[in-house]
Amino acid sequence: MTNEANAAAAERSQTDAPPREPVPPFPKQHQDSPGLESQLDPKPRYQAGGYRPAGKLEGKAALITGGDSGIGRAVAVLYAREGAKVAIACLPEERSDAEETQRAIKAVGGQCRIFSGDLTDKQYCSELVETTVRELGALDILVSNAAHQSRKDKLEDVSDEEIERTFDTNIFAYMRLARSSLKHMKAGSCIIATSSETGIMGSEKLPDYSATKGAINAFTKALAQALIPRGIRVNAVAPGPVWTPLNPSDPGLPPEDVANFGMKSPMGRPAQPEELAPAYVFLASNADSSYITGIVLQVMGGETTGG
Repeated sequence: MTNEANAAAAERSQTDAPPREPVPPFPKQHQDSPGLESQLDPKPRYQAGGYRPAGKLEGKAALITGGDSGIGRAVAVLYAREGAKVAIACLPEERSDAEETQRAIKAVGGQCRIFSGDLTDKQYCSELVETTVRELGALDILVSNAAHQSRKDKLEDVSDEEIERTFDTNIFAYMRLARSSLKHMKAGSCIIATSSETGIMGSEKLPDYSATKGAINAFTKALAQALIPRGIRVNAVAPGPVWTPLNPSDPGLPPEDVANFGMKSPMGRPAQPEELAPAYVFLASNADSSYITGIVLQVMGGETTGG
């Protein structure tokens, strides 16, 4: 082989090899909710160095809730690399993380707007969509990703206020954002929600969170059927454990459990956000998934369910 061929083969082998992602135990740590990615150790990986964009979302406008960190940040960056204009929504206290996401998007030549507010506010959900359309000129992709969780040892410990906050953030905001977005979406647009393995299998210490994720799955399927005549696809992604601020900022997860987070996964570790983001590109791209609607795509690190 020529030197050029040897170099190309070496590059391919590096690209094709599975990435060496961080494996627990991690340092013991805890954050106050909602948590910041900038304070996590190790830092979540979101840049997906092995990913090769192909202009699949060229000219599209996307709104991603929870786009400041975690899965949302990774999705926002990959969408920008694929040519989409991006708006990310976050809580005001997550602004510093959102600005880091914005910098990462600008570094790859993308456009990013940041909108701060609380998705439990009904009016904000509507205003967020209208502001996105006004700033980006359109709305082709909605990614409802923001979430709240708080583990409890038993159901009796879950207050009415906690139930309402979890449902308002996880499922009611998704429904309200979808309803507002449909006023602006045309054929070829899509809606993607972040579900969870807990919505499929349940989680004994997350009864309210699991219930919202199961509701996300059902709503996704129902809305997908309703929107087929309009040419708008609706799908969800169900991750297993993912290394994001959501778990270290869970008041019910002690630091020693954070250190071992994801260790019980079949792969022995949590996913990194960069491992989830390509699934969102796939579901947003009409070049890849034009015949797919109403699914809950499981990205669960070897955990399997029926079907």
